Amino acid sequence: MPEPEVLTDLDVAGTDRYVMRKLPEVTLAFWVMKIAATTLGETAGDLFAQTLKLGYFLTTIALFLIFVVTLVVQLRSRRYHPFFYWTVILSTSMAGTTMSDFMNRDASAEFLTDGAKSLGWGPQGLGLGYPTGAAILISLLLVIFVIWKCTGLTFAIRDIVTFRAEALFWAAILVSNTLGTSMGDFLSDSSGLGYAGGALLVTGVLAVLVGLMRVPAVPNVVLFWIAFVLTRPLGATAGDFLTKPLAKGGLDLGTAGSSAVLLAVLIGLMGYAHVQERRTAAPEDTTLTGVS
Repeated sequence: MPEPEVLTDLDVAGTDRYVMRKLPEVTLAFWVMKIAATTLGETAGDLFAQTLKLGYFLTTIALFLIFVVTLVVQLRSRRYHPFFYWTVILSTSMAGTTMSDFMNRDASAEFLTDGAKSLGWGPQGLGLGYPTGAAILISLLLVIFVIWKCTGLTFAIRDIVTFRAEALFWAAILVSNTLGTSMGDFLSDSSGLGYAGGALLVTGVLAVLVGLMRVPAVPNVVLFWIAFVLTRPLGATAGDFLTKPLAKGGLDLGTAGSSAVLLAVLIGLMGYAHVQERRTAAPEDTTLTGVS
């Protein structure tokens, strides 16, 4: 069986051949799935690190390796496949959850439950705190965007069709999801707003971004990336609201139960996206093959 072809930037720039898109259209369904995936990423990350007591260090390593595997599958795919794409989004959300926790937290009692004195093998966390962790992640995300800008490749998701552009896209996604987790945990734990208040604040900012889409002076690409970062803290606060104890303002549904329900919802949404993709792809395939 021939190896799947991975298009490079030279492949695209040097020919007039048709290039299959690798990323989804940005629609309302896209954002619903993004929020579902990031909320599941929060609850699943906490399930492994806290409920199963693997700790932030081991869980971060394991989830980062899962991210690498899912990313390789996505990069080697020749066209957009909803299951591949959203699996990578989920893996970046889970890895981002524990990477953020490992950066920002430590072995203090406020981060441990049930009287535990430690959490898994290895370092308990770097204890940088949310402001410092967020500053580091914002700087790293800006570096990625500067490199991206210097390559001359597009930031528009619908026009990303080359290997290098997609690799930069996923690097930005991983860092933005980690940053979003830090922002969500800060809003929930340190800002005084609580889980519901943090979610309402992020929702309000997202509503402003929707309004700015009608302002010609504001590029939609900029609004997309801001919204992409902000939907992560929305998912983080929603996940915390579902899983945290009643005494802390949560619903105390548990990480396992919440993760199972969210996974079922996300799989259902991926199935729906797959059906829609096949419906829209059929006319394109007919045109390309010359069959009318």
